[in-house]
Amino acid sequence: MPLVCLKDFEAHARERLSKSSWDFIEGVADEGITKDDNIAAFKKIRLRPRFLRDVSEVDTRTTVQGEEISAPICISPTAFHGIAWPDGEMSTARAAQAVGICYVTSTFSSCTLEDIVTSVPKGLRWFQLYVQSDWQLNKQLIQRVESLGFKALVITVDAPIIGKRREDIRNQFNLKKRLLLQDLRSPTERNSMPCTQSSSINASLCWNNLSWFQSITQLPIILKGILTKEDAELAVKHNVHGIIVSNHGGRQLDEVPASIDALSEVVAAVKGKIEVYLDGGVRTGTDVLKALALGAKCIFLGRPILWGLAYKGEDGVEEVLNILKNEFHASMSLAGCRSVAEINRDLIQFSKL
Repeated sequence: MPLVCLKDFEAHARERLSKSSWDFIEGVADEGITKDDNIAAFKKIRLRPRFLRDVSEVDTRTTVQGEEISAPICISPTAFHGIAWPDGEMSTARAAQAVGICYVTSTFSSCTLEDIVTSVPKGLRWFQLYVQSDWQLNKQLIQRVESLGFKALVITVDAPIIGKRREDIRNQFNLKKRLLLQDLRSPTERNSMPCTQSSSINASLCWNNLSWFQSITQLPIILKGILTKEDAELAVKHNVHGIIVSNHGGRQLDEVPASIDALSEVVAAVKGKIEVYLDGGVRTGTDVLKALALGAKCIFLGRPILWGLAYKGEDGVEEVLNILKNEFHASMSLAGCRSVAEINRDLIQFSKL
């Protein structure tokens, strides 16, 4: 039986993966309220389609930071793709290149940055940084990704510490013992040391540190994890290039707003000065349409990418992306939008249910 929607991939991945691997991928902080809200919040939004608009040709293309992508659907930084498929992030990167979208590579990848780039030398890649306590290591990482042709630096801001993920604790799931965190070790250490992490996430990171990053790289800086107008205004003040509205898939602070519910506040605050993206809860093409109508430049997809990997590696990820892309194309057509530029807030209303 063919897999026809993202939920089909979820069911397949749950059957295929070990319990501890599945629990890690689906892991949530505390009671998991935010993760559930991320998905449910989309269903409170209704569409206001317009008809008789000649949708014989519909163009899903757009740009992120000046680079064209085939649709406003990109891949979020998620850790340790090797637990879902042997080639891990290399398979993910190949699928992203095949579909013509952007892939944000995580600091906590199970493949080296060099191996990922070698596997897809022409792919559009951004790099996500968990800022480490070792500032020299941060500098080395940023210089590496810049030299390897990554096009943006995505700094995760909502994880000064790791949220309490109950299932990982119950499973005694220790990724350090299972996977090499190769990009957090010096070249010498990568060749000689066992599976250890050389640094830790920097809990002292603050707004004033952004000028340091800007002083050492020409890459555009994107902040991932912003949820409020106050922080959005500070992001603009500190001259970053973009914001990913995200609650970390409900894996950090529980009981914060769903990403789609926080989006409008952030979009209004930046006043068009920087690009705003959305991460969290997208499962259908209509979800993509709703996010764009509320001001997102594009969406980023997390867990469903890992479901695709678990299903069939690179081909599975490509299937997930193409299903969502085709659903988005159909939603645009049925709503009367011939291009991404025609998608606006007039297209939606909020349900009273």
